[in-house]
Amino acid sequence: MFIVPLALTIYAFIDCLNTTEEDTKHLPKIAWVFIILLFWIVGPVVWLVAGKNRHHRSGGAGPASWQRRGRQQWVAPDDNPDFLKSLKDERDAEAEEERGRRDGGTAPDDKTPPAS
Repeated sequence: MFIVPLALTIYAFIDCLNTTEEDTKHLPKIAWVFIILLFWIVGPVVWLVAGKNRHHRSGGAGPASWQRRGRQQWVAPDDNPDFLKSLKDERDAEAEEERGRRDGGTAPDDKTPPAS
C-alpha cells in the first residue's frame, strides 16, 4: 500500500518538472510541484488529470510530430547534404592541387620556390 502512492508521486513529480511552463494549466509550475509533494495521494492525481495540457492524436499525426515541435533533428553525417558537399569540394580541391603538381606547375600552397 505504500509503494503505489509513492510511485505515483514520483512519476507526477518528474512529469511536472519535465513539462514546460506553457504546457501547465491553471497554476504556475512551482505551485504544481508543491501540490504534488504536499498532498501525497491527491496531488499527483490532480496533476495527471488537470495540471498539464495533454496532446491528443488528431488528423493522423503521430506523437513524433508534437514531441519534436521546435526541435532540430540531428542528421548523420552520411545523410547530411551540406557535409557531403563539403567533402566533395575538399576532394576536388585536392585533385586540382595534385593535377597542378603533376603538370609541373606549382600549387598555391606549395612551399618550394620555382626552379630557375
